[in-house]
Amino acid sequence: MPEHLIDRFAALGSATVSDALDKLGRPGSLLGMAPLADGQRMIGRAFTVRYVSAQVPAGTVGDFLDEAEPGQVIVLDNDGRLDCTVWGDILTSVAHHRGISGTVIDGVCRDTHRALSIGYPIYSRGRFMRTGKDRVEVAEERGPVTIGGVTVRHGDLLLGDSDGVVSIPGDREEQVLATAEMIQAREESILAAALAGAPIAEARARYGYHDLQRAEA
Repeated sequence: MPEHLIDRFAALGSATVSDALDKLGRPGSLLGMAPLADGQRMIGRAFTVRYVSAQVPAGTVGDFLDEAEPGQVIVLDNDGRLDCTVWGDILTSVAHHRGISGTVIDGVCRDTHRALSIGYPIYSRGRFMRTGKDRVEVAEERGPVTIGGVTVRHGDLLLGDSDGVVSIPGDREEQVLATAEMIQAREESILAAALAGAPIAEARARYGYHDLQRAEA
């Protein structure tokens, strides 16, 4: 996708993109991925990493950050584990320094004071201080992962804001963008009409509010 189209996605909210995905019948809203802080935003292509329980002897928790490029989003599939982390202050600081857009974890993070102090976006299932070393290990990089029930492929576009994260399938980016921009324009028209004095029900009916996210027959 050309960069100017990514800039257009960046002007949208995750809720609008989620509605567009619903209308197109595609999954993409990552359940349970909560922002570390209100007001954070990120957009970028996924660099995917999948974890499994550590073997004996234990493998590495990963040096994948050396392979990631500026603007990418690190996407870590730790199978939703809440008992150990796979992201802390060293990774936060290095990622921020290298221009990584943010991190999404199907699991937990720690050392959150560092991310909060420098404004680095993290989305996860929560915070917990116990290390993942000798508990989990990297099984695969750049392969498909499952985050919040959604398959995310390396290179898919991710958008995050205060409401959470959506993943846009690589084969439908332009269609999702056009649909999301249509929805945003209709909702802005509804709001303008209501603020001008129209009853909300009338404004919604005029611009097809209840059909905005419905899949087309």
